[in-house]
Amino acid sequence: MLSVDVGTVRTGVAACDPGRILAYPVETVPAGDGMVARVAELADEYGAAVVVVGYPLGLDGQPGLSAQDVVRQARRLAGKLTVPVWLVDERLSTAQAQRRLHEAGRTVKTSRGVVDTLAAVGILESVLNALSQGHVIGRELEAICGWSQ
Repeated sequence: MLSVDVGTVRTGVAACDPGRILAYPVETVPAGDGMVARVAELADEYGAAVVVVGYPLGLDGQPGLSAQDVVRQARRLAGKLTVPVWLVDERLSTAQAQRRLHEAGRTVKTSRGVVDTLAAVGILESVLNALSQGHVIGRELEAICGWSQ
């Protein structure tokens, strides 16, 4: 499983072990034309059975400002992959990643290159936790945004 935190400047990518126990950072990919191709390469390289894309919801549960861009990027990614692409709630993932980095002694300036990847780790950890508890992931958000593969 691969997790993607799409950003306007950088996209964080994380993966997990085959037993779906441990999420770990993979790479920070620069935004732009090559982002989707690079994430697709990483999905192949890591043998991902599913690619999870963080879907930015506001605290009220409604799609955030960048939701349309994330859906567009997820559709582009789905077009390059043979595995499912799930949209999952990523509320507060970046804030949690920034807090983790701050607790580790990193400043905002020294964290810029890794915060997106750490956010992707957080998204994947929440997915792994939900799956381990028997929850179905991704379908609800596909219905909300009117997107399916």
